[in-house]
Amino acid sequence: MAVNEKKRGRPTGKQSQLSAESILETAKCLMKNDGKIPSVRSLATQLNVDPMAIYHYFNNKNKLLEALTTSLVKAIYQPLVSTDWQSELKCLCVSYIELLREYNGLLQTILSMKLHGPAHVFTERYQIIVKPLGLHEQVEKDGLDLLADYLHGLAFSNSCCHDKSLIKNEMMDGPLALIFSSLKSSRT
Repeated sequence: MAVNEKKRGRPTGKQSQLSAESILETAKCLMKNDGKIPSVRSLATQLNVDPMAIYHYFNNKNKLLEALTTSLVKAIYQPLVSTDWQSELKCLCVSYIELLREYNGLLQTILSMKLHGPAHVFTERYQIIVKPLGLHEQVEKDGLDLLADYLHGLAFSNSCCHDKSLIKNEMMDGPLALIFSSLKSSRT
């Protein structure tokens, strides 16, 4: 019986194709297929390395988790500075929901994290969009909280739905219009 020999410790220079990027890309693929964050052991198996080699690139599992979720969230819509803030905000919301649909375990992971990297990405993009409205700081924060709660509720209902075709992006139009109307009326 042959044993798969994996060298322990730090990956060697030219022999190894292992990098932080390759670890994250493999983790994304595993997450998409399995619907959950992969374990370090399953990542190492997929990459054919010792699990300790992953810790050469990420100090601990939380650092890996933050890098993975932040990398995924960075793929959402990058807003343009525009006078049509409503269209920009809708594009941001739709791309976020589509990301959460694509990576089934992502929402639960983000909500259970103590680190704020992924939330920070969405927040920055939201702030770019609503900046022209000149909202008071508290109104801007309340709008963000309301929007995030709505989107997370929608994503959660989508993850529980037996027929994914029942929940369509167009279903966001009414609730988003209500949120947009509230933001618009709160201008300074």
